[in-house]
Amino acid sequence: MTRHPIPFAPARGDEAWAALGGVDLTLRPLITGAAGSSPYLSSLFLREADWVPQALANRPEDSVSALIAMAGTLDHTNLDHGLRQLKRRAALVVALADLGGIWPLHRVTQAWTDVADACLKAALTTHVALEARRGKIPGMTEADAHEIGAGMVALAMGKMGAGELNYSSDIDLICFFDDDRFDPVDVMDARAAFIRATRRMAAALSDTTEEGYVFRTDLRLRPDASVTPVCISLTAAERYYEAEGRSWERSAYIKARPAAGDLAAGQRFLQVLTPFVWRRHLDFSMVQDTIDMRQKIRDHKGLHGDLKLEGHNMKLGAGGIREIEFFAQTRQLVAGGRDLSLRKRRTVDALAALAEAGWIGADVAQELTDHYSHHREIEHRVQMIDDAQTHDLPKSAEGFARLAHLCGTDDVSAFRAGIQDRLQRVEQICGDLFQPGKATTPSEVSVPPEQAEIVARWPSYPALRSERGHAIFARLKPTLLRRFQRAARPEEALLNFDNFLKGLPAGVQLFSLFEANPSLVDLIVDICATAPGLSLYLSRHASVLDAVLDGRFFAPWPGMASLRAELAELLAGQGYEAQLDQARRWQKEWHFRIGVHQLRNLISADGAMAQYTDLAHAVLGALWPAVCDEIARRHGPPPGLGGVVLGMGSLGAGRMTAGSDLDLIVIYDPADAETSLGPRPLDPRGWYAKATKTLITALSAPTAAGTLYAVDMRLRPSGRQGPVATAIKAFADYQRAEAWTWEHMALTRARAMAGPHDLCDRVEAIRSTIIAEKADPAKVRTDAAEMRARLAATGRAGGTWAIKEGPGGLQDIALLGQAVALASGSEARDTAAQLAHAQALGWLDAAQAARVIAGEALFSRVQAATRLLTDVTLDPGAIGDGGREFLARVADAPSADALALELDATRAYIACVIDAVLGVSLPEER
Repeated sequence: MTRHPIPFAPARGDEAWAALGGVDLTLRPLITGAAGSSPYLSSLFLREADWVPQALANRPEDSVSALIAMAGTLDHTNLDHGLRQLKRRAALVVALADLGGIWPLHRVTQAWTDVADACLKAALTTHVALEARRGKIPGMTEADAHEIGAGMVALAMGKMGAGELNYSSDIDLICFFDDDRFDPVDVMDARAAFIRATRRMAAALSDTTEEGYVFRTDLRLRPDASVTPVCISLTAAERYYEAEGRSWERSAYIKARPAAGDLAAGQRFLQVLTPFVWRRHLDFSMVQDTIDMRQKIRDHKGLHGDLKLEGHNMKLGAGGIREIEFFAQTRQLVAGGRDLSLRKRRTVDALAALAEAGWIGADVAQELTDHYSHHREIEHRVQMIDDAQTHDLPKSAEGFARLAHLCGTDDVSAFRAGIQDRLQRVEQICGDLFQPGKATTPSEVSVPPEQAEIVARWPSYPALRSERGHAIFARLKPTLLRRFQRAARPEEALLNFDNFLKGLPAGVQLFSLFEANPSLVDLIVDICATAPGLSLYLSRHASVLDAVLDGRFFAPWPGMASLRAELAELLAGQGYEAQLDQARRWQKEWHFRIGVHQLRNLISADGAMAQYTDLAHAVLGALWPAVCDEIARRHGPPPGLGGVVLGMGSLGAGRMTAGSDLDLIVIYDPADAETSLGPRPLDPRGWYAKATKTLITALSAPTAAGTLYAVDMRLRPSGRQGPVATAIKAFADYQRAEAWTWEHMALTRARAMAGPHDLCDRVEAIRSTIIAEKADPAKVRTDAAEMRARLAATGRAGGTWAIKEGPGGLQDIALLGQAVALASGSEARDTAAQLAHAQALGWLDAAQAARVIAGEALFSRVQAATRLLTDVTLDPGAIGDGGREFLARVADAPSADALALELDATRAYIACVIDAVLGVSLPEER
């Protein structure tokens, strides 16, 4: 609305114009229209008649800046008068810039907020300085009051915090003081002084005198306002929000901003509160909290019933401003913990960010932004008429006519119709969020008796014991049952879901997530119908489902370097314990993503193994520096040139599965360092031993977020008897002079995972040199045959589905591959690439090599799929038809039975081939 107002009472407008002298005639329509339709503006023109011509000669921006500068010159002798005069003048400038269409809405509200900030700062500084002058704030001076509020900070909440103040807004403040600035014995004296200063500050702003008021001030958003003083310590506030903070307080802090006093302390406090406001997991239970809050507001204000314009509350009523704010804030709180781009204070910015992130349509964001701006402008005009803190439309025809004239039209009918249409449209858009009860309640689904017995157990499970969890699940259950009935084997899928549900410790968050995102129901049904192992994993780590709603979940794989950089960024700036939990949550989401992609045939088994390896590589790459920093905190930086984490086995070869552990060796270069330089110095051997043990704990110890990986260090020099970390020279000497052939064979799969790049290159050079030096085909063949015999003597014969152990199994093939690589001096790590050199050695002919390589690929694919289905030895009868079909699909076999025959035949052939190369195992050892 940029049309100039039309005088509703022309005589009043002419009177205001006549009081002004030397004003450009082109401004007459604006001034007479404003004064003729608003008694409040008319009174301001008359009271400030001497100042108005001067203000109108400048740009409104310059006039507001001059007023803000004036606030900084006030002290206790002229504060009350000065602030009220400033407010009157600012009200005129902002109103004319608004009504004249010079400023858009966001500029109007920001200017009004800037004025409020200046007034707040002047009042806070003045009264804190008075307390400091009287010696009531221990250790603080008047200069401290002007510079940092002597440790007191006022947080602007609501519209003031967001830069959205309307024309007659009150200002919502929460006042704290930084108790860390004071000695413990002085905290109570400081507290008393800040309480007095806060009360006097609020009175200076909100008391009505013969000159009016500045800003009505509300201090009731502070923690537990009914029993706490008007200014409390930051420590007490942190404890409150950690233990008792409520959903509405989370919403309030979306817009919070330090506005006056110790701004740095206020910003630190908001940073501390980040986990409270922005939950890590997608928080769909917040939607119900918002619905409940809205209902309470409407009950309290009596805002139910049909939409009627007379007296309609533009803020809280149906289709009003608060509907749009709740619409945006609820989605911000749901997803803002994961997506930092959604953490916007302004409502229109939040709508744009939600559209950009795909949470709402761009058309919805644009339409709600348009309605929001229109609603806010109507609200401004309503408040301009009499400077009343109201959001209600007029109740009389005369009142509507006056409002229409102030908005620049005398077509009252069209004006009313426009408001009505916008309110109804907002109600329609927001209705799905705020009126779920209007949706059709799913009817009960009839299931066969054997399935009914399963369903009957559900109410006794922990996830359904809370009233709220039970209520949400009751709405969800018919949809779940209906979709399970569409599965190929409903009872099997339902049994797996039963195991999933039984393992959940709580259900409100997860059930809310399902209810808000039906696609997740399809995914959980798919998993339960196919992969019982994955559904069991989900019951233990249900929060990973959040990742499915992340736009990247089905995006192309980012690669190891991007993953490591992402995790390192997440860990930066956090305490060590928080880093361990963060790494676990992050790893579990990506781990789950790989499993889902494999399950849904979006990646091959080979692709899954490569991705599981990338993930472990990224975790080590980000966690090893964090571990070293933690040791350095107590014992000083790493002595020497640093340490390298070497990945062995399937990690080094890039063939990890869902259940793989990590085979690791740590190698360090002490250089000439004798000890570390720190509070408690250690020699290099002690420092890196401690770092290695800490790394093992960081990876394998359970925390609140679970574990990362099991770790095996037995491949280090001298095995269990050797030090957990090895100096690089000792490592090279050991490999040359003492290591067994099997240790050289293991070295063929080694790969540096973390550590300084130049040290990684040196370790790789040692690896290459050792492999070249030990390339003695006859000795390698003899020693490998002896090692194979020892493995056979352990009695692990393997079987159809136990394809890792036993003659002809994956372990046997890997042994042959490593022997081939060492004997030929090849630096290849992957078994297939190693076996490619067997023909040149004369150990296999071309046909044999091709069949063994193909068999290894088949076994690897089945093993990768098996680890996704279960974490124990696979029992085909226990995984159901869905699991068996998945195995067959992965192996490109017509059925699981056909696959079993193929596996047995392939094993028998490969065992015979390896027998010919490395000796025949005794029958009883097989």
